[in-house]
Amino acid sequence: MTSRPAIASDIATLFAARNTHAVEVAVLQPADPFLDMAGEDLRRRIFLTESETGQTLCLRPEFTIPVCLDHIASQAGTPRRYSYLGEVFRQRREGGNEFFQAGIEDLGDRDTAAADARSLADAHALLSLVLPGRELVVTLGDQTIFEAVLAALGLPRGWRMRLARAFGSAAMLEAALADLANPPRNSQLAGAVAALVLDGDLDALSAHIAGGMEEAGLSATAGRSPSEIARRLVEKAELRSVRLSNEAFAALKGFLAIDVPLDSAAGALESFAADAGLSLGAALDNFAARAAAIASLGLPMSEIRYDAAFGRPLDYYTGLVFEIAAQGGDRPLAGGGRYDRLLTLLGAKTPIPGVGFSVWLDRIEALREKAP
Repeated sequence: MTSRPAIASDIATLFAARNTHAVEVAVLQPADPFLDMAGEDLRRRIFLTESETGQTLCLRPEFTIPVCLDHIASQAGTPRRYSYLGEVFRQRREGGNEFFQAGIEDLGDRDTAAADARSLADAHALLSLVLPGRELVVTLGDQTIFEAVLAALGLPRGWRMRLARAFGSAAMLEAALADLANPPRNSQLAGAVAALVLDGDLDALSAHIAGGMEEAGLSATAGRSPSEIARRLVEKAELRSVRLSNEAFAALKGFLAIDVPLDSAAGALESFAADAGLSLGAALDNFAARAAAIASLGLPMSEIRYDAAFGRPLDYYTGLVFEIAAQGGDRPLAGGGRYDRLLTLLGAKTPIPGVGFSVWLDRIEALREKAP
């Protein structure tokens, strides 16, 4: 086990001042929520194990999902703000497989603009506390704006889903855009799988894939589930039949090229939408309200940029995403975002909006050691 960071007590003091409930969650967690919702990059890094009853477990790779699960189990009321500081475990990570994270999960506040701004302010305040005098750079993106552009361009659902999943991974987004510009026409599928994909029969295709995996001795918990594989195969077949017009493709590329200071971002989006003949509706209104809320908290707007192509590689994000780095640094020190569908997917009986962030304490301590 790695030692508790020296800055832990300062962080705990800040969390208490920010009206949060300190929580601890179990190191061993049910693996399925992470395999289903955490994103491709994190899925590959999870340490899996098995309980005596055969349940697939994992060492916690992050805190958001466990904190949300504990909130649901406790039946606590909302709004409620949780803070945490503890170890997480990921394979093949530069700097070691065990490291400390701290963060705040803000659940149940229906004023999403205010809650988003507060989350960003909390993260900025934490880094300013432990890295005094260090200039910070904030990069902000918005999944909702991206999805609104895709819908306004008239993209079919399959393409919207693929591009939304790629948001946060530059390589995946580049590959998706390349396929969108020149859809692959040839399929390597054959036999029963090809026929089931052509029919679009998801249930039968899932059953067929599950049978093949079982026959080959493959565990469904080791990667994507049979139903997810089936869905993606059918989506890929549908995607091959779509080609975006040159005008629409140029508009999408133009949107993704937007990278401006936050205080001019709403205007840049309005100009883009007007030039492309698109309506972004409530997504743009909510974006502008959030930018105003961030400014009202006194955050340094000159240090915050909106990058339309910026996302984070976790599947549960639904709106705001952000990262904070030290000026000149090559790795983020904090990252977070909004996840309004996550608690329902985890079993909450009613929708509970959520937003949160985490900080990487080993990266912070490395910077502190280099400080003059």
